[in-house]
Amino acid sequence: MAPNDSAMTNGEATGTVVGRRKAARYIVPFAVAGVAAATIGLVPALADSGDPELPEITAQELIEKIAASDQEQLSGTVKVTTDLGIPSLGGLAGSFAPDAASGPGESSASPDAKLMELASGTHTLRVAVDGPDKQRLSILGEGSEYSLVHNGDDVWGYDSESNEVYHAKSDGSGKAEEHKAPKGVPATPKELAEEALAAVGDTTSVTVDGTAQVAGRDAYKLLIKPKQSGSTIGSVTVAVDASTGVPLKFTLAPSSGGKAAVDAGFTAVDFAKPDASSFSFTPPKGAKVTEAEELKDEAEKKGAADKVRKDLTALEDFKGLNVIGEGWNAVAEIEVPGGAGLPAQGSGDVPAQAQQFMEALGDKVTGDFGSGTVFKTRLVNALLTDDGKVYVGAVTKDALVKAADTAK
Repeated sequence: MAPNDSAMTNGEATGTVVGRRKAARYIVPFAVAGVAAATIGLVPALADSGDPELPEITAQELIEKIAASDQEQLSGTVKVTTDLGIPSLGGLAGSFAPDAASGPGESSASPDAKLMELASGTHTLRVAVDGPDKQRLSILGEGSEYSLVHNGDDVWGYDSESNEVYHAKSDGSGKAEEHKAPKGVPATPKELAEEALAAVGDTTSVTVDGTAQVAGRDAYKLLIKPKQSGSTIGSVTVAVDASTGVPLKFTLAPSSGGKAAVDAGFTAVDFAKPDASSFSFTPPKGAKVTEAEELKDEAEKKGAADKVRKDLTALEDFKGLNVIGEGWNAVAEIEVPGGAGLPAQGSGDVPAQAQQFMEALGDKVTGDFGSGTVFKTRLVNALLTDDGKVYVGAVTKDALVKAADTAK
């Protein structure tokens, strides 16, 4: 029998599962889009092979099934496709921060840049997880492979193309250092699903939208959609394993139509305990090994640490975060320290390549707020006013302008 397609829930119906997250509900659209862009690190994208007959289940019951899932062991192959409508970054990282392109604080095996590659295009990964202290992620390239291994107090990154190794030790607390994954960014399909479910409220509908087979597993499809107009997010679909409650596939569709902005799911998955050798790593002979502490020391010698401290101190000048609207149409208003708008062309404040990149994304707009530039992706848009305020949200250009006018 097919699942209950008409099952619908809202913030009241799912209060026991997501009520505790209502305080942060307004940031969820940003979180979902950020996830899409940043690390779908241990995540997946994939193939349906028929709609299995499964017992009926309501949306409430399926949400509770996800929340109750405690599966901590798995291995498999993952496919991630991300299309946020962002121009290829290429060598722009060096354009925005020339000193960071090479030198202190850099290693080709460091996880930061490698995981950011998942922000666009299609990637095939192999993953293995055995609880919170053992994970392995391998990004497969053409004739090369990048592996990130977390085992207890050690984090290893290995880039086969450059034959470089990155190593970080724990801070003594038993938890590996900061490079296991970017802080605050969901790294598994379950975490992606939980971020989306945190948006459930009066502005969101949640239904069971049939069944699917993902990586040979029977799954229910949970459909999450904004009730409001003006959001750039059309829907989020989560394929949930019917047996374990583990999300197997995550698809985020933009309201503008076209292919998914994020399509992440397992092509093969096994819930058995991975072999211990999956989490063992020894630097290959001849590989250049860089310790995280060495990078920090070198950065301080070069003055990079002082620059970071100054940049962090500047953040204290922010006036705080003001949220305009609610739910999927929420827009964050941020006042830039010093009231600085977009640098003028040829001002020398921004390298020419970076300036061209910003202008390629931007549209000039005017309103009661004054004038500014809207920077667009398929999901998250931002309005930078000429007087130095930023309005950002997973909303359309018109919705951003309206929010800025309201704030004025």
